[in-house]
Amino acid sequence: MRILLTNDDGINAPGLEVLTAIADAIAGPDGEVWTVAPAFEQSGVAHCISYTRPMMVARLGLRRYAAEGSPADCVLAGLYDVLEGARPDLVLSGVNRGNNSAENTLYSGTVGGAMEAALQGIPAIALSQYLGPQTMDLTDEFETARAHGTEVVRAILKAGLWDQGADYRLFYNVNFPPVPAAKVKGMRVAAQGFRRDTSFGVEPHRSPSGRRFLWIKGGPQHAPTEPGTDAAANLDGYVSVTPMRCDLTAHDRLAELEAHFA
Repeated sequence: MRILLTNDDGINAPGLEVLTAIADAIAGPDGEVWTVAPAFEQSGVAHCISYTRPMMVARLGLRRYAAEGSPADCVLAGLYDVLEGARPDLVLSGVNRGNNSAENTLYSGTVGGAMEAALQGIPAIALSQYLGPQTMDLTDEFETARAHGTEVVRAILKAGLWDQGADYRLFYNVNFPPVPAAKVKGMRVAAQGFRRDTSFGVEPHRSPSGRRFLWIKGGPQHAPTEPGTDAAANLDGYVSVTPMRCDLTAHDRLAELEAHFA
């Protein structure tokens, strides 16, 4: 099996080392694991592509490259330049430091990398490690992803649900719970949730020169979402597995809107 890796935390991120270990186990001794990751952190860029500027790609080692671009850029660089047209069997993105559950999914560069792979017709999985009070004192804050990641990826591959031939193929968003590895209760298939009464905002600051700047500020991450959704499962100690598509159409409203316009 040939696997392409990317992330949004950057080529030197510890979560990428965890993902490499997962990919090595999945690919097996006869497989290939390639990495094309951002040269610098790209958190929060979602599915951004560098459409108006070129990017430099540097070879750092055997099957290991850094690109001056977003995770989606890295997938494109991997598919059409680094791998020279030898398409991968699977794209893995992550392991992100912090959760990409609920509304965070929409901002996530980690998910953006998996999304681009899906648009290119390749099976893809985004993986993220939820952090919290129970992970703060761990020697390895990616302990849970490291211990359970291979099992989760194998379970998704065994299910074999990729919608081959569909215009908008399935991809998967996986979030490991904010608990030590030994406390994980299992896996749960979960819908994308929504954290109520919390959102991103801005916080103004002044620089030493007196100029005013705004920092983007996130909301509390431990507000549970509705039962059966991703963040609720994570906070209850479960690995969440969420099937997704890039189609943003509100299909449940099409008929009603058509009737209104008629």
